[in-house]
Amino acid sequence: MSEIPTNPLQYRFDGREDAPVLILGPSLGTTWHMWDRQVPELTRQWRVLRFDLPGHGGAPAHPAGSVAELATRLLATLDSIGVQRFGYAGCALGGAIGIELALRHPERLASLALVAASPRFGTADEFRQRGVIVRTNGLDPIARTSPDRWFTGGFAAAQPAITEWAVQMVRTTDPGCYIAACEALASFDVRTELGRVGVPTLVLVGSDDQVTGPAEARTLVAGIPDARLAVVPGASHLVPVEQPAAVTDLLVHHFSTAWQQPYDTGQTALPAAPVSPAIAAAPLVTPVAEIAPAAVPVQPAGQPDRYETGLKIRREVLGDAHVDRALAEAEGFSGEFEEFVTRYAWGEIWDRPGLDRRTRSCVTLTALVAGGHLEELAFHTRAALRNGLTPDEIKEVLLQAAVYCGVPAANSAFRVARQVIREETTPAE
Repeated sequence: MSEIPTNPLQYRFDGREDAPVLILGPSLGTTWHMWDRQVPELTRQWRVLRFDLPGHGGAPAHPAGSVAELATRLLATLDSIGVQRFGYAGCALGGAIGIELALRHPERLASLALVAASPRFGTADEFRQRGVIVRTNGLDPIARTSPDRWFTGGFAAAQPAITEWAVQMVRTTDPGCYIAACEALASFDVRTELGRVGVPTLVLVGSDDQVTGPAEARTLVAGIPDARLAVVPGASHLVPVEQPAAVTDLLVHHFSTAWQQPYDTGQTALPAAPVSPAIAAAPLVTPVAEIAPAAVPVQPAGQPDRYETGLKIRREVLGDAHVDRALAEAEGFSGEFEEFVTRYAWGEIWDRPGLDRRTRSCVTLTALVAGGHLEELAFHTRAALRNGLTPDEIKEVLLQAAVYCGVPAANSAFRVARQVIREETTPAE
């Protein structure tokens, strides 16, 4: 185990030093121990490197707000220990890091396995909402509901010790790093780039995964030129923990056939790996051959750059649902107004570097209180929570507004903000 001072990714090696390097990446809220059951078999052929995300498993709490930054930190860590070329398997957020490596640094990657992964993880709103809940209530509500997302009900009931272990993993994560990782997933979307993944890829998913299930897996397979799909029955999101033998068999088969470099220790630059043959069915799984077409979003055409910038910022601050609703309701009469607001308010003013988004939210809330614009105050209160303001800080803004905008205006504002904060920060049961 070690730490790299300038790029603090905590990692550990298992296996003999002269073996090819295989990296295992964890999912959000877990530690490298999620791969414990795979390591004994994998180290027969590979030198296995596992790492922790920032603030997870006691790792240094230096938040990383994008998948690209996590990939860069991992590569810096590998550079410092002399690992140049490697195989990579990642689960969920760890899988997103693997896709990022394949897209931006293909010369480093010999072969790839994506476990419970997706080219886009839900919606940006879902992950930013999770960040609001953690900022307000801490990680306990997320920790208590993690087993429901990670495991099938039968497994959770039969394995109470593992279920409690999962809860404790989340509880001991640094909240700021968890929120930053949520933001990283919120902004991750490579649906239009999958065709550039040029390494042999295994896409592995649990049949009962309700987070990133078989539909998302098929989108990956449809988009990646050399990809094979394996669906593990009786498993949910954290499939390496729930079905360790099946996952191990699939990983061994994939990496031993798609990465035929007998003298590759992972510590020298090598030519590209050969094309992978089809994945054969492992004893404990039923691989699925059906491939669904990749979902390619339609991008707005013919709009100036400031409109695109504004639309991106508007979605990040107000949420996809609100923006989609506003754009859908825009007709010939109000369409130009929506374009005006997006281009100038969001593409010009909100994009200026002079104030951060937290400060802009404070100013906006005050102005809306002064103008009595309670409907807009409601969705800008949601925006303020997404921009990092806590409920207590929003309260201070409204108290300040009461002095300069009047008590009646602030009274109405408190009523609106209280309802929004209650809705946004109450954990789902």
